[in-house]
Amino acid sequence: MLYKRYVDVITLVDREGKLKPLILIWENGLQYPIDRILEVRNATSEVGGCGILYRCRIGSQERRLFYEKNRWFIESTKP
Repeated sequence: MLYKRYVDVITLVDREGKLKPLILIWENGLQYPIDRILEVRNATSEVGGCGILYRCRIGSQERRLFYEKNRWFIESTKP
């Protein structure tokens, strides 16, 4: 089962207003640099909600990061 988990993200906003997530910050303060953005599109999450999906490579893992109404969340296996 997946859960919606809100996270802090350091984001670059370019002069055209496009968002580029750079670093995901976990609840305990650990920072995970986003190595590569594989895809950006509007999408619905499996856990509910919708927004802009950023399919990202963080280390050796692929994560689905969503930007929804001025907040970031990931689909997590833990609440």
